[in-house]
Amino acid sequence: MRDTVLVLDIETVPDPELYVPPEMRAGEERPFPPPYVHRPIVIGVLWLDAALEFVRLGVVGHHDDEAAMLDDFSQFMEKNKPTLVTWNGRAFDLPVIALRCLRHGVPLRWFYRVRDYRYRYSEAGHLDLADFLSEHSATRGLSLDAAAHLIGLPGKSGGVDGSQVQGLFNAGQIDAIRNYCLSDVAQTAFLYLRYRLVSGHLDRAAYQRAATALFERLQADEEHRLDGLLERTDRKRLLLRD
Repeated sequence: MRDTVLVLDIETVPDPELYVPPEMRAGEERPFPPPYVHRPIVIGVLWLDAALEFVRLGVVGHHDDEAAMLDDFSQFMEKNKPTLVTWNGRAFDLPVIALRCLRHGVPLRWFYRVRDYRYRYSEAGHLDLADFLSEHSATRGLSLDAAAHLIGLPGKSGGVDGSQVQGLFNAGQIDAIRNYCLSDVAQTAFLYLRYRLVSGHLDRAAYQRAATALFERLQADEEHRLDGLLERTDRKRLLLRD
């Protein structure tokens, strides 16, 4: 593992220059667009230092300048080279980022020239928790919502899920999308800490210290972006308190 950890999640909408939604019959479910047409509108991150202490929670760049947002993210990765932690990032977040960088000509040297970010079977570089906790897809059906509930987090019960992002974007509710993205980022961060415990990298006391410190830092967020998430959390289960 590298010295610092960056928990990452993105929210996207289809690029109208590349994708026209198919006509659907009544009762049919609209297909999920292919990765190359997804345009990132929010890149949410939570940064932890080498001691797993909170550094920053926020979004990278601005949704209305996609190329600049991608370039800001790529420059951060090139400079800091943290371990990325995602949920399903190998299947979606990183391919989308790579393909949109291809579209805009944004350099992605850290991704293509550093093997660890693309090698699936190592925690170095990129730890996709969905991939590791499902034994690299040997078992199915493990969503972020399901995994979050296992450790006392509310998952997607806050009233917003990925299917609503397009509608919120069309309505100009970018702040709601950002807060939804950051909720997923925070829950992925707590799952990462629990994974560090069960994989033997942390003992119970160290896990409790790290998870409690993160919970308290998120509670102290002056923008109150995660108040709803924290209020719905089973704190005893999350922090393993009797």
